[in-house]
Amino acid sequence: MSDGDAWRGNWLVRLRERVRDRGYTSVTAFAEARPTASLAELADELGQDIAGVQIHKVLVDEAERNHKMARLVRGTLVRKFRDWLPQGWPASLDPDVEGGDRFKVAAALGGWHSYSPIPYRDPVKRAGDILMANPPPPGWYPKGPDDELLRMLIPDDEA
Repeated sequence: MSDGDAWRGNWLVRLRERVRDRGYTSVTAFAEARPTASLAELADELGQDIAGVQIHKVLVDEAERNHKMARLVRGTLVRKFRDWLPQGWPASLDPDVEGGDRFKVAAALGGWHSYSPIPYRDPVKRAGDILMANPPPPGWYPKGPDDELLRMLIPDDEA
């Protein structure tokens, strides 16, 4: 994780150079090669002077430019799952039941919402409400932005 050096100098040039040095043409290509890695893990791979929030900023810019925002939004949920639900959807949302973990689900969905660009906040909230009302099977874990359930919740033409 960044120790504060991430904002020194031209971080955007530094980030893009690190991605190119690893053989990728864009930050999106680098991130999509690791669809379940958290933003912090992506940043750590690029060096101590890169922050996850910087990666996310560039991912949003590239998605906007390439008209792939819904895909980015779905991919963000996958990354938030990595942060909060690495074992997948809990067996129960009831915190008093063995395996119930409503807090972690709420944290993953809340993080997804907060990282979503403003035009996607309503669709993301609706998608989170649907997941809470109709939970996927225990252990469900989206492996990437093309997960069938995620594509139903946030279709490519949404927002």
